[in-house]
Amino acid sequence: MLGAWSYRKELVAIAITLLPVCRDRRICYIVPMKGKRNGAAAPGRVCLDRVAIVLFRPRLAENIGAAARAACNMGLNRLVVVQPQDLDRERMAMMATGPAIQLLEKMEVHDDLAQALGPFQYIVGTTARLGGVRNDYVSPREMAARLVEISAANDVALLFGPENWGLTNEELPFCHALATIPTRECSSLNLAQAVMVMAYELSTAVSAKPRYTPRLANSRELQAMYAMLQETLVKINFISHQNPEHWMFNVRRLFSRHGLRAREAQVIKGICRQIDWYVGKRLEEMKK
Repeated sequence: MLGAWSYRKELVAIAITLLPVCRDRRICYIVPMKGKRNGAAAPGRVCLDRVAIVLFRPRLAENIGAAARAACNMGLNRLVVVQPQDLDRERMAMMATGPAIQLLEKMEVHDDLAQALGPFQYIVGTTARLGGVRNDYVSPREMAARLVEISAANDVALLFGPENWGLTNEELPFCHALATIPTRECSSLNLAQAVMVMAYELSTAVSAKPRYTPRLANSRELQAMYAMLQETLVKINFISHQNPEHWMFNVRRLFSRHGLRAREAQVIKGICRQIDWYVGKRLEEMKK
């Protein structure tokens, strides 16, 4: 008798969890959570609290909401949008639903990509187009394994481009690495689908013996260093005066591969100042 009562209690509990809840004229179900989830990093896991989804120039409010929902499902709690074309709160909330609406409420909105990415120490660009300067990339799973180590002491941004074109070559210099989602004949993913795939891999990545990665220089510190370095390399004719940004791409890739700490970025800026002083001195001597 006791066993039958326990069985009936389980049936009631299951029925309650499947009670339909009407939201925006759609039926959705409350599904019981399997274990407690949060962004705190367990040993050998990605620290989700340090990871942000950054949407650059999203075109549709619905896509922002859907991306927020995907991120929230995988335990990511930070969303940044840059130069959005549409921020209709009602349409975003319609696609986000449930707890993801809280993610929209604390969402950061920026007008400038450099400003938005400034605080992050590691930036992952996502791309479907390959070749050219996009020939060095990894899969979402490989990137997630890399972020297990990096996210322990660094803030990470997953950067997604507009729905129609994705990231252009103008945004790639901000990125330390590129990730592409392997597809078959069709390589066009919805923005929220791409966010879900990346977020899922981060939430499930495990590393048995992660190595320690120190705090790296943030994007703001790196961009100041690269601007000074470019000016110096042009001055000494190491890179072409025409389209120097193109030639700097390989220099950026070199430093991004190894990762620079804030102090190291300052050292490179100091070297640039010394070179600039010496070149100026030699030019003055040549004029005499």
